[in-house]
Amino acid sequence: MTATVRTHTTGITMRSIIFDIVALGFIFLMPAFSHMLAFPLYFIEPMRIMVVLAMAHTHRNNAFLLALALPLFSFVISGHPILVKAVIISLELMVMAGIFYLLKKYIPLFPAIFSAIIVSKLFYFAVKFLVPLKAMQSLGYGNFFEFSLWIQLATSLVLSIYLWKMWKTSAGKASA
Repeated sequence: MTATVRTHTTGITMRSIIFDIVALGFIFLMPAFSHMLAFPLYFIEPMRIMVVLAMAHTHRNNAFLLALALPLFSFVISGHPILVKAVIISLELMVMAGIFYLLKKYIPLFPAIFSAIIVSKLFYFAVKFLVPLKAMQSLGYGNFFEFSLWIQLATSLVLSIYLWKMWKTSAGKASA
């Protein structure tokens, strides 16, 4: 059995399964890593990183699966983020993947992924804006912008460059 064995309907491969296990483990261990490093690693958006890596190294269905599952897995395992926020993050990541796969048909890869990340972040903040401020605070949201936008921008650029380079190198075969 090789890593290229796949089912006909979903595109599930051994590579996808192994990647998903690693992604879930990474998210599971994120609080411990943050504690050991004395730096809140959620600033660099580890779930987004895992979804972009899935887009670069596995199949589109796997990217959508992780976009849906990672925030909910984190909620179930650690209680963070709270359920409402986990659902919003899942939607945000699925919006990112959907926009990327749509845009990559029409524009070059780098602007496609960078635009998808930015639009998905706008979606996320729009949803947060629609929830009344008191309700957000009572749900554990805290500040509207709870982390540095500069770190988000830097992460978005790094992820966009990485995906562009990976797809350019492999001609996007893994994520078709």
